Amino acid sequence: MLTAPSVLLVRYIHMQFRLKCLTSLVTVLILLTLGISAQVKLAPLNIKERTLANGLRVVSVQDNSNPTVSIHVWYDVGGKNDPPGRSGFAHMFEHMMFKATKNMPDEKMDRLTEDVGGFNNASTWPDFTNYYEVVPSNHLETLLWAESDRMVNLNVDEKNFASEREVVKEEYRQGVLAPPYGKLYWLLDDITFQKHPYRRGVIGDLDQLSAATRADAEQFYKTYYRPDNAVLIVVGDFDQKQFDSYVDKYFGRLAKPTGAIPRVTEVEPEWTAERRFKETGPRVPFPATAIVYRAPRTNSPDIPALRLASAILSGGESSRMYISMVREQQIAQEADLDLELNTEGGRMSLIGIGSEKGTSENLEQAMLAELKKIQDNGVTAKELEKAKNQLIARAVRSLETNDGKAIAIERAVAYLGDPKALNNEVAKLQAVTAADIQRVMKTYFKNNNRVVIYYNQADADKK
Repeated sequence: MLTAPSVLLVRYIHMQFRLKCLTSLVTVLILLTLGISAQVKLAPLNIKERTLANGLRVVSVQDNSNPTVSIHVWYDVGGKNDPPGRSGFAHMFEHMMFKATKNMPDEKMDRLTEDVGGFNNASTWPDFTNYYEVVPSNHLETLLWAESDRMVNLNVDEKNFASEREVVKEEYRQGVLAPPYGKLYWLLDDITFQKHPYRRGVIGDLDQLSAATRADAEQFYKTYYRPDNAVLIVVGDFDQKQFDSYVDKYFGRLAKPTGAIPRVTEVEPEWTAERRFKETGPRVPFPATAIVYRAPRTNSPDIPALRLASAILSGGESSRMYISMVREQQIAQEADLDLELNTEGGRMSLIGIGSEKGTSENLEQAMLAELKKIQDNGVTAKELEKAKNQLIARAVRSLETNDGKAIAIERAVAYLGDPKALNNEVAKLQAVTAADIQRVMKTYFKNNNRVVIYYNQADADKK
């Protein structure tokens, strides 16, 4: 129930904006926070695009509202591009790119960002690797030079290779081997995909990393780290003409390599029969069950409906799966529909982490029961409105900062191939109907399109 001040605020917003064309991010967030639906229409970002002679794509948005700039360099290489027998190479290079170059010593990127009040980071995904910095805008030129330098001048020497390989191996131990359910989440890729290199995941493999050589690493760098395999995305406080001159000065001078860029050719076969696995791990306090379904490509028009369905089923403590499995049946401590959406078709996983009353079987039954309810009866108007408010508010909030805008552009490049596609995200979410959600849940969540994993304590480890 709205309080009296809230009612007055809503009436004022109705009077001033009439809920027809809302362009203020603040206004939109107020309405969504209060749980009031509106046909939100955000002003599109003024995105500039061009491509250099060497193939580098440049995407920029000038926003002089605060004196910062976000710089992203997106490379079209991810975990799926790891060479055969070298799982984890894309991830390892995420680390190596912060080491020395021909013109910079180790960790220089930290000094160029953190020492001026900014920050930097990177991440590896199944489809891409990204590097980014946020700094005061008067440091834009310096960071553009630094990014151009490590694009072609990285020192892939034995020392850097050996040290970062060990870092990645330790991340595998901490992320997969140490947590009680770490191996389960790794298995979601490893035993579900039959042929596509998505099955390798991103984090790597201890034996394959140990077998790798410095020469392997240098070849990987030369193959994928090049201007015609990258997109430079810059958002923030700059003059467009000056920015273009910086890009020409530092990136325009880079030569375009002549060799072809290898692309993934393996095609995942259709999942036409249910597959079931019983897996174990050490230190598994309670049973867990995962039911994994094949997801469509990220350019599918069904993606917005699937995202809203996920929010309805597992978006917080008022979601269907949480209420049923955690609160009412008390068989789970976590219940989730996890969407791993990839460009060549990912996976959608119903995951139940058991409580004391949980078993592999009753977790599976409970998740399938919730799935059947939404397939047979659909969702209510109230549920759909709430889910839309959640996702639209998240999308609006992401555009409040320069880095948020850059991330949104980067995701549009990676998953839709078009930076300007982000300007349509809210409209696509708003267009989804209850019938759309029921249809996609029937289309993709079929008995012959799934892998069921029971995950329990290894017998040797039981007390």
